[in-house]
Amino acid sequence: MSYDSTLITTPLTADLLRGALELEQTGHGVLPHRLPARARAQCADGQLAMAESQPSGVRLALRTRATVVELDTLPTKRAYVGAPPRPDGVYDLLVDGRPAGRASVAGGNVLTIDMATGSTRTTSGPVGTLRFDDLPAGAKDVEIWLPHNETTELVALRSDAPVEPVPDRGRAVWLHHGSSISHGSDAASPTTTWPALAAALGGVELINLGLSGGALLDPFTARVLRDTPADLISVKIGINLVNTDLMRLRAFTPAVHGFLDTIREGHPTTPLLVVSPILCPIHEDTPGPSAPDLNALSAGRLRFRAAGDPAETAAGKLTLRVIRAELDRVVERRAAEDPNLHRLDGRELYGEADAAELPLPDDLHPDAATHRRIGERFAELAFAPGAPFAATTD
Repeated sequence: MSYDSTLITTPLTADLLRGALELEQTGHGVLPHRLPARARAQCADGQLAMAESQPSGVRLALRTRATVVELDTLPTKRAYVGAPPRPDGVYDLLVDGRPAGRASVAGGNVLTIDMATGSTRTTSGPVGTLRFDDLPAGAKDVEIWLPHNETTELVALRSDAPVEPVPDRGRAVWLHHGSSISHGSDAASPTTTWPALAAALGGVELINLGLSGGALLDPFTARVLRDTPADLISVKIGINLVNTDLMRLRAFTPAVHGFLDTIREGHPTTPLLVVSPILCPIHEDTPGPSAPDLNALSAGRLRFRAAGDPAETAAGKLTLRVIRAELDRVVERRAAEDPNLHRLDGRELYGEADAAELPLPDDLHPDAATHRRIGERFAELAFAPGAPFAATTD
């Protein structure tokens, strides 16, 4: 790996990053985490470890006069046995809040996942370099949003002028937790995941705890939400509980109450929005677990199917329709004593008409166009005048 030796190297420290809750020192540099070490130590799930280390919403935020910025990174990319290669992760450049470039880093490690057996293997690869040049002259705010779907170790930061952290803009901090859909699923880039789009439209600073496969009402996640400073909080609950067939209705209701209780220990009056699942036709009335469609996989396409039996809902198995109804009841009961607790039906973000126009490509995750629609609708329903988050963002 070669680099421009005339550039200034700046240490990669936490004050230059937003959206990460912890930086881990590695043999190459630093690895941003979206869950702190204490939370990670309480769960040995490899899926969660991969998801929280993928820096959805994490960005370098620099004040500088530089016209050239280089960033060395070591990405860990995903590959699925039998499926077409995935594109390299995308880095988005913003200058003074406006899109100014987009690039990828080749090389890096590769995590290969066999959906049929659940096995994985990792192949090591080299560090790569990202370079943005021809930036406008003069003092400016530069943000480099890291790929939302690639674990990304930050190795070195260089520029042709000094950099310093962007000062506090006085914006409200929005802390959001959800599933792979909130994580970014098949969005086009890190600034076009639906939470990033909604945050930009709402004029807030995003901390995205969307965790692919990891929105499971885990107590350690609730404690992270409790302990993270925020002006606005939303939790999107449902699809992963069906995906994993993790619990029955008897366990679900107390778990939701406990999750919200824990958040309220640290944020007793913060506006808190509970969002139910968007429409997902395969799981509206059919329980989980979700399973890969092996016939589609053999044809080179990644698709999912519902592997449960609708008759099992009578014994307490969860479907999206059951979850929405129960979340409505829970929030209605609690809101009688908690005026800052609100609810949003996920079908207002993506419902039947949307599914007819923009069907989920793999039957589970929204594509880039749908992320944009969900982000725009969330901004309107959450941040607009009279909406749950309006007073804090005026």
